[in-house]
Amino acid sequence: MKFTPQIRLLRAADVPSAFSLSTLADWNQTAEDWGCLLQLAPESCFCVEIDGNVAATATLLCYGQELAWIGMVLTHPEHRRQGLARRLLAHVIEHADKMGTRTLKLDATEHGLPLYEQFGFVSEQRVERWSSQPAEFSRTPRTGYNLQDWLRADLDAFGADRSNLLNALLRKGNCFLNDAGYLLTRAGRNTMHLGPLVAMSRESTRDLLESAIASADPGAWSWDLLPSNKDALALATELGFSPARRLVRMSRGAKLQSNDAMIFATAGFEFG
Repeated sequence: MKFTPQIRLLRAADVPSAFSLSTLADWNQTAEDWGCLLQLAPESCFCVEIDGNVAATATLLCYGQELAWIGMVLTHPEHRRQGLARRLLAHVIEHADKMGTRTLKLDATEHGLPLYEQFGFVSEQRVERWSSQPAEFSRTPRTGYNLQDWLRADLDAFGADRSNLLNALLRKGNCFLNDAGYLLTRAGRNTMHLGPLVAMSRESTRDLLESAIASADPGAWSWDLLPSNKDALALATELGFSPARRLVRMSRGAKLQSNDAMIFATAGFEFG
């Protein structure tokens, strides 16, 4: 007997199924990343259930009422072309509107772009994932700084308060700081992830990147950056990274002011 697709909240018990979806798509997220999203947004991560199985997902991570970020829009290959992503996206947008969210954003693949445009999202700029197994560096991470000292600067750069996310990522990864910026890193399914990285200058950014790479075991890295930040683009090239994926950052609602010149790495496609 076939059951009607049902939209419901994603639960902790669904993490293995959700992780299976992102793995089938060859995305870099880990089961721990899914758990982090559910911890931060337990009332706004959704799935479509069919015959007792998770067939599609979409998450909505809220940064106050200023901004909410849509991510992890995935459909199991067996259930594609059935309109599940459309139904789920409509549900997520309605949920955000009911909460009074002023701006919605997401990073869209070329396949998802037409769907998001139908819901009123407009393109802002490109966002790219650069990957590499960079050269080794001998840097000693600096001490005497605290990530909490950088929350105000991060608010100015990102345009919304994401301190809850930063503290959650701090607990699951590593933090590098100097007198002009911070960098968080974490393990991914395929590669280590660089970001978020907010800094005042290209020189401080390079110091943070070299410290992070030097502290880790040799291996591949992924770095999500905004090509509009020309210093980030130049540093990625200098450090031996190359473009691996290209997406489009899109928004819906009020225009949100950010300072992209300070954003040298994003937190990831699912976090913003």
